[in-house]
Amino acid sequence: MVEESLTDGAGRLSGRRGVLAVLLAMAMFVLVVDTSLMNVSISAVVRDLDTTVSGVQSAIALEALVSAAFILIGSKVGDLIGRKRAYVLGLLGYATGAAAMTFAQSLTAVMVLWAVVGGIGASLLLPAMQSLVHGNFHGDAQKKVYALVGAAAAIAAAVGPLLGGFVTTYLSWRVGFALEVVIIAVVLSGIGLVRDVPYTGPRGVDVVGAGLSVVGMGGIVLGILVWQEGGEAVAALLVIGSSALVGLAYWLIRRKRQGRPSLMDPDLFRSMVFRLGVTGQMLQQIALGGTMIALPIYLQMVLEYNAMQAGLSLAPLSLSMFVVALVAGKKAGGRPPAGIIRWGFALVTAGIAALLPLVPRAEFGWALLLPLVVAGAGLGLLVSQLNNYTLAPISEERVSEAAGTNSAAGSFGLSFGLAFGGAVMLATLSITFTTMAQSSTVLPPDEQRQVAQVLEEDAEVMSNTELEALLTGQPPEIREEIVRINTDARPLALQVALLLPILAALLGLLTSFRMIRHPGAGQSG
Repeated sequence: MVEESLTDGAGRLSGRRGVLAVLLAMAMFVLVVDTSLMNVSISAVVRDLDTTVSGVQSAIALEALVSAAFILIGSKVGDLIGRKRAYVLGLLGYATGAAAMTFAQSLTAVMVLWAVVGGIGASLLLPAMQSLVHGNFHGDAQKKVYALVGAAAAIAAAVGPLLGGFVTTYLSWRVGFALEVVIIAVVLSGIGLVRDVPYTGPRGVDVVGAGLSVVGMGGIVLGILVWQEGGEAVAALLVIGSSALVGLAYWLIRRKRQGRPSLMDPDLFRSMVFRLGVTGQMLQQIALGGTMIALPIYLQMVLEYNAMQAGLSLAPLSLSMFVVALVAGKKAGGRPPAGIIRWGFALVTAGIAALLPLVPRAEFGWALLLPLVVAGAGLGLLVSQLNNYTLAPISEERVSEAAGTNSAAGSFGLSFGLAFGGAVMLATLSITFTTMAQSSTVLPPDEQRQVAQVLEEDAEVMSNTELEALLTGQPPEIREEIVRINTDARPLALQVALLLPILAALLGLLTSFRMIRHPGAGQSG
C-alpha cells in the first residue's frame, strides 16, 4: 500500500509522497548547512577544544576530501547493497559525525568521526538520494522533488552562515550539530516510506580503480595539509597522489578496452563539453573553498568577530548567490549556458580581486559588502548553469554516472581550495612574521630567534587579544612590537590566500571562452 501511494501517478505531491519529498529535502538541507556551521564557528571550536585554527581548517578540508574521494565508490556500493540501505548508512554516518561534534573534547574526535566517518556518510548519501528520487517519483512529481531537494540545498547555502552564527553565538556550536542529529532522526523515522530501487546493471567491482581514486585525490590534499602543519614527506605524498591519478586514467582506459566493469566510463571524457564542464565545476569549487576558508578566519581572528557577526558579514555572498541562481534559472530563457558561465567567472574574479585592497583597511565586515555581492552573483550564475552545460549532452542511461563524476570533481575542488587556501595563508603568515621580527629594531636578537622558532614549529592565525594574553609578563615595548607585527602580518597572509580563488576564477574564465566555442546541447534553466 505504501509502495503504491509513492509510485502511482505523476501529479501532486500529497500524502505519503509529499512527506517523503520533504524528508529528502531535510536530508539535503543538513548536508549543506553542516559546513557553513563549521566555517562560522571556527573561533568557538578552537577555544572550546583548545586547538588551533589550522587544525580546524584541516578537519574541514579533510571532510570535503573524504566525500570527494569516496563518492564514486559510494555510488557503486549503493548499486551492490541497495540504494535504500546505502541511504540509511549514509544518514547514520552523517549523524555519527554530528553527534561527535556535539560531545567532542579533542580535535582527534573531530578528524576521525566528523571528517572521516561523516565524509563517508555523505559519499553514500548523495548518490543514493538521487537514485531514490528517480525511483520513488515519476513524471511531474519527480521534477518537483528534484526541484524541492535542489531548493533545500540552495536555501541551506544561503541561510547557513546566519543560522550557524545565531546558534553558535546565542546557544553553542554544539547545539547546532545536536540539531542536525535530531533532523536526521526525523528523516530516518520515515524510512518506511522509501521504496528501494533495484540495480540491474553489472555488479562487478573495480577495486583497483577505487583504490587509485582514493590514493590520488587523498595524496594531493593530504600532502597540502601535512605541509600546512609543518610535517615531512610532503613531496612524497604529492608525487604519490599525482601518480595515482595518472595511473587511474590508464587503468580506466585499459578496463574499457577489455570490456570489464570500471569505476567510471572513460568514454565520458571523449566529449569536449563534458571535459570543459567538469573543469569549470572543479575551478568554481576551488574558488569557493579558498574564499570560504580565508574570509571566516579573517572575520573571526583579525576583526575578532563572534559567529553571529561573521555569519552576517558572509551573508551578502551566500544570499546574492542564492538570489542570482534563482533568477538566472528562470530568466535566462534559451540563452546558451556558456555565455552565462563566462559572466559568472568574470564576476567571481572581479569580486574577490576587489577584496585585496580592502582587507588591510577594513575595520568592520560590512566594508566587504559590495565585493561579496559581486562574487556571490558570479557564483549564482555558475551554480545555475554549470551542471546544465555539463550534463545536457549526456544520454539518459549515462547521466547518473556522469553526475557522480561531476560531483566528485566538484568535491575534490572544494577540498583542494580549503586545504591549499589555508596552507598558503599560514605559510605566508610564518614567513612575514619571521621577516618582520628579524628586521625589528625593538625586539632583541634572542626574542627574534624565539619568534622564528615558534612559528617554524606551529604557525597560527591568532587574534591580538589572544596574543596579548600569551605575552603577559613581557616588557611593554616587546609586547607592543609583537602585537604590531601580528597586526601587519595577518592581512597580508589573507591577501595572499585570496590569490588562490582569484587564480581559479581566472582559469575558469579562460575555460568559459572554450565553452562558447563548444556550446553543447544545453539551454539555460
